[in-house]
Amino acid sequence: MDKIRVLAFVGPSGTGKSYRAQMVAGENNVSYIIDDGLLINENEVVAGESAKKAPTKIETVKHAIFIDENERVKMVEAIKKYKPDSILILGTSDGMVEKIAKNLGLPNIEKTIYIQDVATENEIETARNIRVTQGKHVIPVPTFEIKKDFSGYILDPLQIFKSKGIGKTPYISEKSIIRPTFSYLGNFTISDTVFRQIVEYLAKKAEGIAKVVKTRVENYGEGPSIYLEVVIIYGDNVLSKLNDFKQKCVKEIEKLTTMNVQKITVVAKSIEMPKNKEE
Repeated sequence: MDKIRVLAFVGPSGTGKSYRAQMVAGENNVSYIIDDGLLINENEVVAGESAKKAPTKIETVKHAIFIDENERVKMVEAIKKYKPDSILILGTSDGMVEKIAKNLGLPNIEKTIYIQDVATENEIETARNIRVTQGKHVIPVPTFEIKKDFSGYILDPLQIFKSKGIGKTPYISEKSIIRPTFSYLGNFTISDTVFRQIVEYLAKKAEGIAKVVKTRVENYGEGPSIYLEVVIIYGDNVLSKLNDFKQKCVKEIEKLTTMNVQKITVVAKSIEMPKNKEE
């Protein structure tokens, strides 16, 4: 831990720090980022749970600076496991990044980059307006990396063209935009009817399933639990077809709604003869 280079990226909330975090890290040869409770390496979340999931702004700050003993221990263990040679800590003030470094037992910060060093006043003001009017936050990792952690939240991939240098081919870097639970814009919910319609539509397309006769959806905070009773077509491998159908349902629901399916149960209640076969 004592050999880790620690840098900080500081700026007021909503000024675009997370948006520019990977750029700042790359320019300073830093491989790991600590942002709002997450430990990020390149485009991958390797440890932690985002503070943006917290129900209030106060809880968000506590989470981000690792006040909780369990969260602090887990993050320290992750840092020891991955052995980064450098870490960039994001925070809203010098005091905040210093507190994070101290709580995690990291060395003193050797360099601090401020948002004004890498963004113009117009860019900062635009970022602030988006935060205030739309309640959106950016996490510097692709959407698929954090979808499991943000089931039911608004997740929009933000694709940005980046250049590796003069004469080199540009590449696309994807970040994730989320709306936190404490946003004044209101809660984000999905009707049980949506899940029911998705599984019933998939059943019509599925091989070996004639129809759905009963659907029950229990929607929890982290995702739905779904129970289905279906009529299967005679002659197919029942277990194989039902398992394929279950996997398809989970995949499509998570893709279309960003909700994690907590449990899905499919019960074959009866058998139907194929319509294209004579008895």
